[in-house]
Amino acid sequence: MTETFVSYSLIAVYSAMAIYTFAFVMFAVDLARRSAESSDASAASATGLATASAQRATVMQAAAGSGGTATLTASTAVNGDAAPARAPQSLRLAMALTVIAWVLHVSAVVFRGVAAGRVPWANMFEFTLTATALIVGVFLIVQFWQDLRFLGSFITGFALIALGIGTSSFYVDVVPLPPALQSAWLVIHVFVASLSTGFFALAAGLSVVQLMQSRREAGKALKLRFLDTLPPADRLETLAYRLTVVGFVMWTFTLIAGAVWAERAWGRYWGWDTKEVWTFIIWTIYAGYIHARATRGWRGSRSAWLAIVGFAAIIFNFTIVNLFFKGLHSYSGL
Repeated sequence: MTETFVSYSLIAVYSAMAIYTFAFVMFAVDLARRSAESSDASAASATGLATASAQRATVMQAAAGSGGTATLTASTAVNGDAAPARAPQSLRLAMALTVIAWVLHVSAVVFRGVAAGRVPWANMFEFTLTATALIVGVFLIVQFWQDLRFLGSFITGFALIALGIGTSSFYVDVVPLPPALQSAWLVIHVFVASLSTGFFALAAGLSVVQLMQSRREAGKALKLRFLDTLPPADRLETLAYRLTVVGFVMWTFTLIAGAVWAERAWGRYWGWDTKEVWTFIIWTIYAGYIHARATRGWRGSRSAWLAIVGFAAIIFNFTIVNLFFKGLHSYSGL
């Protein structure tokens, strides 16, 4: 029965990867559409101004002969309200594919957990499987608060690459938990850490777009037309900051929960283990980011780079630290 659920999990994750690939392509198509529409709008801008001037001249002439009645009619024709635009088909298809892939992704996590008889995040493969599902889940849920679909290529691409590396390089069969992991803190500590990573990933994506948008607004040579359709840099910075604050609160809990778990498992709260040190380094980077964002002199590009460095430190902690540094957390590299 265990092997059956393991097989179901692998089928589900490979299916999710295939659909994430199509979703990534459709999000890329949507960015190309945004670029094309921005170019068309720019080209039509000059023509529209000339046409509007001609229409105003006609209105003035007509008003002179009809007592001004024609003014309202012509003005309505020129400035009439437009119906709200529906989301383009490419974007709707990309989101639908992402939802389908995410459902399969979560199914893979559940099947792996059933096969193992425990929560499925006890090694690098399982953590990759679960953390990427939470990152995509955060991306989907955040859409109810703010339209961040323009980050779809980043999120689906990141999930696809992470799953590809996880299944090809980190995969291990279901094995019993080491004694140190046989604790309820495994459920709490790792789940909250994974969830906070989802918020940090979105914030990092927004910070990258913020840097590009800042260069465009400064008039520097950045010819990415789709940026014309995205929020301004200061708005992107605010969104990234809010997501980072949520992730930081969860990461703070992760740090505290890890210390409590360490006391239960090894009899001390802190031992300068490599994993513990890097968890604290990440906390320090994001604490510095929040402080820098609260100080006006550190808003803009510098705070965006801190958010990106913080997420890079998380990736470093998960990969390099797990694989190449020895310590009490070495089991996480199994």
